Amino acid sequence: MTSEVADDDWMRAAIAEAQLAEAKGEVPVGAVIVHEGQIIGRGHNERESSQDPTQHAEMIAIRDAAEQLRSWRLIDTALYVTLEPCPMCAGALVNARVPRVIWGCDDPKAGATRTLYNIGSDSRLNHRFDCVPGVLRDECSALLREFFSAIRAKNTPRNGR
Repeated sequence: MTSEVADDDWMRAAIAEAQLAEAKGEVPVGAVIVHEGQIIGRGHNERESSQDPTQHAEMIAIRDAAEQLRSWRLIDTALYVTLEPCPMCAGALVNARVPRVIWGCDDPKAGATRTLYNIGSDSRLNHRFDCVPGVLRDECSALLREFFSAIRAKNTPRNGR
């Protein structure tokens, strides 16, 4: 199996996590961490339900994977996430020593691995990770676009109401 095919399969698992978030009324972002061909960490956004600003999909998956490996060093892993990591999550990925980060769609408002910042490839930091953008981009962006479109439609007054 080629890496591209495997990346698509793992991203589909992250999309499934994003769908769990959406079912809870959360912004549909999902993440999985893979180690030796197995998912060892899963997460989806839970900021609204927990009222905790750190409950991003990546942060939850990192905690889950660290618990599974019994180590904060997530060497020989890859994180798959539906949306480009923000500065907080990119920093956590550096600190966790994740060597490879794969995401679906770029985040023009908070992207910290390519769009606004390049935290994962900043040579001033003690760890860097390989970045693979755009895996299943259309599916990942459609989840977010449809979610926010539904919110806007719900909040738009109709005919003077």
